[in-house]
Amino acid sequence: MTTAEQTPAPTQESEGPEKSRWLAVSAVALGTFLLVTAEQLPIGLLTSVGSALSVSEGTAGLMVTVPSIVAAFAAPLVPMLVGSMDRRILLLGLMALMTVSNMASALAPNFAVLVGSRVLVGIAIGGFWAVASGLAVRLVTPADVPRATAVIFGGVGAANVFGVPLGTLVGNLTGWRIAFSLLSALALVTLIALLAVLPGLAASQAIRPKLLMEQFRNPGVRVGIIATVLMVFGHFAAYTFVSPALQKLSGLDERYVGPLLFGFGAAGMIGNFVAGSALSRRVHRSMLIISVALAAAIPFFLLFGRTPVGGAILLIVWGLSYGGVSVGLQTWMIKSAPQAVEAASSLWVAVFNLSIGLGALVGGVIVDALALQGVLWLGGACALLAALGIWSVRTNEALR
Repeated sequence: MTTAEQTPAPTQESEGPEKSRWLAVSAVALGTFLLVTAEQLPIGLLTSVGSALSVSEGTAGLMVTVPSIVAAFAAPLVPMLVGSMDRRILLLGLMALMTVSNMASALAPNFAVLVGSRVLVGIAIGGFWAVASGLAVRLVTPADVPRATAVIFGGVGAANVFGVPLGTLVGNLTGWRIAFSLLSALALVTLIALLAVLPGLAASQAIRPKLLMEQFRNPGVRVGIIATVLMVFGHFAAYTFVSPALQKLSGLDERYVGPLLFGFGAAGMIGNFVAGSALSRRVHRSMLIISVALAAAIPFFLLFGRTPVGGAILLIVWGLSYGGVSVGLQTWMIKSAPQAVEAASSLWVAVFNLSIGLGALVGGVIVDALALQGVLWLGGACALLAALGIWSVRTNEALR
């Protein structure tokens, strides 16, 4: 297989002290925190934005849909378009774009300009994720890669637990424009942090379409992509409607849903770091456990989640399980394609984002046409199929 830019550059990446490498990992984690917060913050601001710019809440939802779709296409396209550009320069440029685009959102005079600024956000998200998701392999020793990957993906859980709720609170108290302005300020802080601690990341070879397509010849990559589609699609098909599920199936009062979703996010952060530790020992077994746990937790709502206590317990189990999905699948891709981490990661980020949108879309169709229970069965079935796919490559030495 053709070697991509993941081949270490000894003079730039191996001589720095270990502490500085972990500072770089932390700065990238701050970047992932910002990306997820920027992508999901509009969910809590739809009403205020729609009212201010005279559009319906459904139309305002484009603030979430547009960057997710753009990010899916940007993930493979940005690395291809920049060729052999130093990845440090690329990450700094994308974070600068995030700074400018969020300020443009804050100053948008109408909804068309706001959506245009969200297109730029999507480009920054997709391009940054494509590089950052596999960056641990270039910053730390091989033994520390799973732990560093867990730190980087810890930004995702932190965004769900702290970033989005706090941003929504600020937006509701002071105005949505202030919330976007703070996002721009946070992006600038992240840019400065990356500039200060990120080492040079020279690309030994540019990513080409041929290299991307070559990844599908790799059985480990193929299974990783399929497992990503199944688990992420199934999760979001079900999780998008977890609030009505908790109320209608578990009998929980609406006022308890918010705290429980906070608990879900906190459990996800714990699951992320527990998985990171387990992945450092056994990748295949860890992913099999995660997928089986998801396959059980989601549909078990229909059996054991018919009471408030049962629903709350299953939601926490669900959060613990899903918390390990991102770090687990990214580690899987790194192990499957050690000589083409960025190429494999680009494909992974693309299908991850597409699966989010498609999962929510199909889940909505099922809830409207059939019943709420249908999305829970779908989520469990998808996770079970992912587990079967993961089990099928149990003889792959690279994934042991």
